[in-house]
Amino acid sequence: MAAPTMDRSTAAAPATPVQTLTISKALNMGLRAAMEANPKVIMMGEDIGKLGGVFRITDGLQKDFGEQRVLDTPLAESGIIGTAVGLAIRGYRPVCEIQFDGFIFPGFDQIVSQVAKLHYRTQGKIKMPIVIRVPFGGGIGAVEHHSESPESYFAHTAGLKVVSCSNPADAYWMIQQAIDCDDPVLFFEPKRRYYEKGEVDTTAQPGPLFASRVLRPGTDATLVAYGPMVRTSLDAANAAAEDGTSLEVIDLRSLSPLDLAPVFESVRRTGRLVVVSEAPSESSIASEIAAKVQQECFYSLQAPVLRVTGFDTPYPPSKLEEEFLPDLDRVLHAVDRSLAW
Repeated sequence: MAAPTMDRSTAAAPATPVQTLTISKALNMGLRAAMEANPKVIMMGEDIGKLGGVFRITDGLQKDFGEQRVLDTPLAESGIIGTAVGLAIRGYRPVCEIQFDGFIFPGFDQIVSQVAKLHYRTQGKIKMPIVIRVPFGGGIGAVEHHSESPESYFAHTAGLKVVSCSNPADAYWMIQQAIDCDDPVLFFEPKRRYYEKGEVDTTAQPGPLFASRVLRPGTDATLVAYGPMVRTSLDAANAAAEDGTSLEVIDLRSLSPLDLAPVFESVRRTGRLVVVSEAPSESSIASEIAAKVQQECFYSLQAPVLRVTGFDTPYPPSKLEEEFLPDLDRVLHAVDRSLAW
């Protein structure tokens, strides 16, 4: 079955094409645009309807599109994902919200055993155009199971696409592109950045979904990050510039597939790489990047690839999370170590 295409001319355009929005509002507008463009797009999740979600990302959507398209579900992630599988087989494009990152594991079996494999199992006859939205990461002072970074599990699973936005413009466009995609997409949203603002041009031509992007050029070292750590890396680059150090910052955006061509190009110029991520470092996306850069850029490296990550422990109580999460000082310390090599 051919995938329905999004006719953006049918979407209600805002009064001005360029607006200053938070990531949360940009996601809301992107979801709304997708629903207006394609009646097969259905939202489902815990408290996403009348409440608008715990972070209000789906605020107003049930009121405008009805309870048949924006469904409040029971507290059962396995049921949410399993229902989405059936809807996708019937030609719908379900968008599932996992309320918090740590709640995704009851749906893990459905995601890795069904969602990831049905396209291959049916030799391409059945597509799985499912988007699974996951607010992830720490920094909000939450309790256990509300601040985790489980993206490596899914990036490791063949058959799944994994992306993460870091700014309002990407939030607006990437969620629509993910819904357009015929493959299942895990869409990781940096919850502690939900209310950070940036300009969004709703008439722009977005770049490819599965592509990384250089956000700040530099010459002395390369910083690679995704999701919530992109802002931390940009802040570190600003601070380093005051001391005369030029850092290039690259936002991965796509975690599976990884688009590392811009990273290779950057490292061949700077000779140094620091990878920044909230997730524990062991067997992580940061590990994969370090391995591939060492493989492709060995003769260009002037120092070992360094990683600034969360620690290899379960996420701590909120009063300790500032000690756990990478911050500007830890990133700058890694840069200094790399430059001193």
